[in-house]
Amino acid sequence: MDVLALIFGFVLIVAAFGLAAGIIIHRRQIAHDERKLELEREIEQAKADQARFANGDYRKMEERVRVLERIATENRSNLAAQIEQLRDLDMIEDRSLDKEETA
Repeated sequence: MDVLALIFGFVLIVAAFGLAAGIIIHRRQIAHDERKLELEREIEQAKADQARFANGDYRKMEERVRVLERIATENRSNLAAQIEQLRDLDMIEDRSLDKEETA
């Protein structure tokens, strides 16, 4: 009878260690999966931000080309004033972009 009690105790101890190891492994796997999903979400957010800024830059460049075409085809008397206005607008846009990035 004492031998049976020893065997039963040994089996219980092994089962307890196995269960504890399983719980630890499961928790680590869940933490790993959560971190993986978080990184994937950050990657998608970065791609979305990059696409948004790229489209904005493209529109900005397209607008500048139109303005330059208009300046090149119009009367040249106001050319310097128009160039200064464009520089001022560019500075204002840069400031507004800086404010958006910090917000």
